[in-house]
Amino acid sequence: MGQFALLASGVVAPLLYIATDVLLALRWDGYSYRDQTISELNAIGAPTRPLSIALGLVGYTLLVAFGAGVWRSAAANRRLRVAGGALVVFAVKALWAVPFAPMHVRGVARSFSDTLHLVDGATAGLLLLVAVVFAAAALGKRFRIYSIATILVVLAFAARTGMDGARIAENLSTPWVGIMERISVYSYQLWLIVLALALLRRRAEA
Repeated sequence: MGQFALLASGVVAPLLYIATDVLLALRWDGYSYRDQTISELNAIGAPTRPLSIALGLVGYTLLVAFGAGVWRSAAANRRLRVAGGALVVFAVKALWAVPFAPMHVRGVARSFSDTLHLVDGATAGLLLLVAVVFAAAALGKRFRIYSIATILVVLAFAARTGMDGARIAENLSTPWVGIMERISVYSYQLWLIVLALALLRRRAEA
């Protein structure tokens, strides 16, 4: 795959992720986009799980390609190379987690899979933070400021979402948790697109 295609995957993968989220929410009658989390669409027992796995594997394969493109764009820039490596590990881990580390739907007894899901989420957050920090350090001032703002938004709304974790496990109502989580997740998906476009522009100028 050429360098342009690898970097362009960084635009396609996030758009596919968001489109998948919206599509699955529409296909599950009774699911609340506002009050339920994204992970519930891939949960054991969810009617949308088979399609979630199929589209998730496609999306994260594209993200692996993007991470490789970031790595190849780095040349002697070690910070950008670390960012690319973190994205590759993030995406490869997600390729495993989508089928093998899901949560259960609400109202079902928790199992080891739910614990794996929580561990996977924490690991993904750390890898994403590494990617954002090192990419921000590697590129220009405007991108650095944008990256800092992204980190603040992602962490703030992820923390707010986490506050409802116990209520989800106990099958209680969680008003607006879906919107809170999506602000966090869509923020870093947008960051991936901006990073891809910045590297594509740098490639064109070179």
